[in-house]
Amino acid sequence: MFHPRLQTVVFAFFMALFMSGFMSLVISIFNVGFVDNIVILWLKAWAFAFCVAFPTVILIAPLVHKLTNRLIRAPL
Repeated sequence: MFHPRLQTVVFAFFMALFMSGFMSLVISIFNVGFVDNIVILWLKAWAFAFCVAFPTVILIAPLVHKLTNRLIRAPL
């Protein structure tokens, strides 16, 4: 288990992992279709996408939290 102070990093890791995996699969299939080597193409795309997604989530998350807090109305 991880220390609670690492919650943001662990959240960012898994968010980036799942989103980059799903999006790279969808985009790979969209671009080349269901070809014989789609799994290899997808895994290469996923590796690259994750390398971009993880630092992006780390950098953008504070901005997204601020925007979300501005848009959410406090309960009456």
